Amino acid sequence: MSTPKTPSAESATVETVDPMIVGGKLMRAAAIASVSVATILIVTKFAAWIMTDSVSLLSTLLDSILDAAASLINLLAVHHALQPADREHRFGHGKAEPLAGLVQGAFICGSAAFLLVQAGERVAHPREIANMDIGYAVMVFSIVITIILVIFQRYVVKKSGSVAIDADSLHYQTDVLINLGVMVSLFMSSHLGWKYADPLIAILIALYIVKGAWGIGQTSLAILMDRELEDDDRQKIREIVMAHKEVKGLHDLRTRSSGLHVFIQFHLELDGDMKLIQAHEISEEVEDELMEAFPNAEVIIHEDPEGVEEARAVFH
Repeated sequence: MSTPKTPSAESATVETVDPMIVGGKLMRAAAIASVSVATILIVTKFAAWIMTDSVSLLSTLLDSILDAAASLINLLAVHHALQPADREHRFGHGKAEPLAGLVQGAFICGSAAFLLVQAGERVAHPREIANMDIGYAVMVFSIVITIILVIFQRYVVKKSGSVAIDADSLHYQTDVLINLGVMVSLFMSSHLGWKYADPLIAILIALYIVKGAWGIGQTSLAILMDRELEDDDRQKIREIVMAHKEVKGLHDLRTRSSGLHVFIQFHLELDGDMKLIQAHEISEEVEDELMEAFPNAEVIIHEDPEGVEEARAVFH
């Protein structure tokens, strides 16, 4: 006669938190926070620019407007990227993120070009800057609120690995430097009488913005072109696979990332006399080990008998 299970035995299972769900919630929160901060900064900087007529302040206002547009695109991209795979998109929607990164890069380059035109006009026709105290106050406020946002974004990137949030964070880190540059230009113009400081620092800011846009574009293109994972990650995959006592080798390792997902596929070399069911069990064990190291991975393993000659991919 069997003994009935006690309630405590039935409730012994431990609930686990899906890292995909946690990462998705953090990404949405970071995207919403980014749009909110950009909106607040637009209002404050617009008022300060009207009162001071500083081209450096105009540069930060323009940058914040583009921040808001780029962050809104990010919010939509993150929402789309987090949608589960469907019939038409069986690998998921993760590439919406690097697409948003490319759009961000284009926005940033556009703002830099406009800023260069405005700064060039001020070099030709320098003007006095009014209401310095207002300019200082707005810049300090902008720096503080932006640093808080960047700290939160870096935390989200660490937890989720989001490319879109990482690009947005880089953009706002640049904003901190821009705001510091504006404070320097205001000081040099008002206290040292250097009329050209305002437009010249605006030009330096524009060049720095272009440099940041180039980096964002490179990262986004690498993901869209299915670039391999970093060498350290690939080596880690090899070590995990070869650590299994029944594995004789592996070849044709291919990896890529898309949003929160990592895709890993390779040929697993096993004893040629092994039964198919045994080979399957070993593959499952190897896959479990890889999933533990890469929680968001999708692993595809093809079992090969050891020593069989076959055409293998060669990469240069």
